[in-house]
Amino acid sequence: MRGKGKIREAKIPFVVPALADLPDRLDAVLTVVYLVFHEGYAASSGAVLTRPDLSHEAIRLGRILVEMLPDAETLGLLALMLLHDSRRLARASDAGDLILLDQQDRTRWNQAQIAEGVDWVRQAVAMPPIGSYAIQAAIASVHAQASEAGQTNWREIVVWYDLQLRANPSPIVELNRAVAVAMRDGPQVGLLLIDAILERGDLADYHLGYAAKADMLRRLERYDAARVTYRLALERTQQEPERRFIEQRLRDIS
Repeated sequence: MRGKGKIREAKIPFVVPALADLPDRLDAVLTVVYLVFHEGYAASSGAVLTRPDLSHEAIRLGRILVEMLPDAETLGLLALMLLHDSRRLARASDAGDLILLDQQDRTRWNQAQIAEGVDWVRQAVAMPPIGSYAIQAAIASVHAQASEAGQTNWREIVVWYDLQLRANPSPIVELNRAVAVAMRDGPQVGLLLIDAILERGDLADYHLGYAAKADMLRRLERYDAARVTYRLALERTQQEPERRFIEQRLRDIS
């Protein structure tokens, strides 16, 4: 989140390095491109959920990087951006309200982007060692290839998150894995994992950590605790569509 803020506030210009300089700077370049994409895909604050101009520019830069240096991580990043962007039209209602993945109209997903993204994933994971972007893209491809939410292969997703924890350990990866485990094994198991992360204090200011915990409590019909936890998430949320979503969750269990 801090990285996105710095890019936005400082108006950092982005120029793809010359080919001779690219290998030494690749990690930093990929990070900036993905931060630009993510700010366009899920704006960190403000009244709108997405900024398509930023996402499209990041994808354009990703294509340039693949042409210049087609290794597993550049392919993985391009795949990840295409697969996420394929869902953009289904992520919000006409009124701009957030629609979660399992509730999205999958007929609105961009199938051309999905097909291209899945192809890049296959190439990326065939080029060991598999890095963080390739793993994230593999997770996104599992979601993208499920014809409906109930057909999602959560066992495979958990395996990919296990790999991601080894490749790029972080509390957010742990949280995402916990949510996937909850989809595989049930909300009580997910709640125990999320509680352990939050009790360490690693995600004390991260609204999605509390939102995920609240969702587990809601699914377990522990509505009093869920309301308290949704309010903690709401206090930390800066994006208006996400605020409205959490407020609706609170109304649903009041």
